[in-house]
Amino acid sequence: MTVASSIPNGDAAKSAPVAGRLASVYSEVQRSRLDHPLPLPSVLKNSFKVVEGPPSSAAGNPDEIAKLFPCLFGQPSAVMEPSETADLSSEQPLKIGVVLSGGQAPGGHNVISGMFDYLQERTKGSIMYGFRGGPAGIMKCKYVELTPDFIYPYRNQGGFDMICSGRDKIETPEQFKQAEETAVKLDLDGLVVIGGDDSNTNACLLAENFRSKNLKTKVIGCPKTIDGDLKCKEVPTSFGFDTACKPVIKKAMVELDGAPFKKFASLRDEWAIKNRYISPGPIQFVGPVADALNHTLLLELGA
Repeated sequence: MTVASSIPNGDAAKSAPVAGRLASVYSEVQRSRLDHPLPLPSVLKNSFKVVEGPPSSAAGNPDEIAKLFPCLFGQPSAVMEPSETADLSSEQPLKIGVVLSGGQAPGGHNVISGMFDYLQERTKGSIMYGFRGGPAGIMKCKYVELTPDFIYPYRNQGGFDMICSGRDKIETPEQFKQAEETAVKLDLDGLVVIGGDDSNTNACLLAENFRSKNLKTKVIGCPKTIDGDLKCKEVPTSFGFDTACKPVIKKAMVELDGAPFKKFASLRDEWAIKNRYISPGPIQFVGPVADALNHTLLLELGA
């Protein structure tokens, strides 16, 4: 399925309907995000080469993991370095599949947009497929060919609704075979799995299976998490502006010796009878209370 073009080039694109999402009903902030240019790491702005480093290992239980992933374990680590000539020729078109996996997180749409832009600019004639509904889309070969018009309304927008997500796992022989058939049918050079820890385990299993069958499809796991539970060299990894500003959301029980609970304890007898609750209002990007700090946070900060 390919969505027919309904977006002209230029400013008119901001209000055109595409892929079920109406840009005309976006908030002012959402519309302003559509064409906001995102900074790139310096190494990606020009030609680069991939340099192999020392063999990769595992943070724990390396011997057991080596047995589970005999084709993948110990591969050289890789680093991108600036180069006058690119590793990939612009004459070498690629076919890349991408899938969103697991729960929603900020940044997923921009990972897809970034890959698409790179392929369009650096490898002319490349094709990018989005598998619908998560890993099940790979097994069922349910996909959409991504185009500039299809991607545009989702640029810099949160959510996983461009191609939707899912929590299916690819783990049985039959499921691996279905995934293999999809990779061969679409002649994929690469498959990118955007997801959290479970999803990246799924990606690793797929990669091991594809390599054991000598498929040309390379599988890449792109970390998506707001919990900071994926680590690279002991550094929590995540993506998305919101996550980067905040890497981890602390999970904690109510602190009975903290200022917020003590404040509540001092007033709960009165609050049980009288209406003394304060509502900060709806979550919003702009407006009279958009930048107001909630009272719990103010108490925690000692304000």
